[in-house]
Amino acid sequence: MEMNPHESAFRPLMTPAEHALEHRFIHVVGSKVFIDNQPAEERWHQHFLGMHGDVACWGIDVPDGEDPGYGAEMDLRALFGRVSETEWAVAGRAVQLVEWGRTHRFCGRCGEQTKLADTERAYVCQACTLMAFPRLAPAIITLVTRGEGDAQEALLARGANFPVPMYSTLAGFVEAGENLEQAVAREVEEEVGVVVSNVRYVASQPWPFPHSLMLGFTAQWVSGDIVCDPVEIMDANWYKRDELPMIPPAMSIARRLIDDWVYQR
Repeated sequence: MEMNPHESAFRPLMTPAEHALEHRFIHVVGSKVFIDNQPAEERWHQHFLGMHGDVACWGIDVPDGEDPGYGAEMDLRALFGRVSETEWAVAGRAVQLVEWGRTHRFCGRCGEQTKLADTERAYVCQACTLMAFPRLAPAIITLVTRGEGDAQEALLARGANFPVPMYSTLAGFVEAGENLEQAVAREVEEEVGVVVSNVRYVASQPWPFPHSLMLGFTAQWVSGDIVCDPVEIMDANWYKRDELPMIPPAMSIARRLIDDWVYQR
């Protein structure tokens, strides 16, 4: 799933628009969310997320032991499909910003207390002025194919930590000093021993588990047999369009990459 900016009325602003007709509160309880229109406790920290049309959206950091939803909160994976894609993305934004606030109360350089900056989304140290912006980890995710036409195959792998026998595209974090295309080639070779070329960007997706930006690519096999890195990959194989194993749900960009290939979009 990726957000279409022309379909979304959400604007990630720093301060609420003056014409806000109502307010929506995404209460973050641990890593779960409970959404309602009731004002949060004043003592709870609030992050303004942006405007969804005329509605001002807020992420609320619910302290340990508090439960404004009386057990009705749910994790983001369970929330998917119950709300629109835009609302789901806003909820993910709330979880990320609340977690950022929880982990940046003190300066990473001198240890003094921080506060929110006045003019940008950042925490600033009150002693040494070091600024900490919301953490965002870029990660590539890639569908590798080989062959042509009806005989073409896609390389899908089961991650070592997957709790179910689901097969997905290959993914990994971008390292310092490399571009996205280099990250694709490195991750594929490290995880399954395959060399690729013709790396092409497809789409992106915010992925709040916990703070990634997934950058989707396709690539073509050049050489190499599958040799799995046992730390990362339990199993990997080449699959034809009509022989696919269990694949990721619709909420993920991995499914978008696979569906685009299956239906040749």
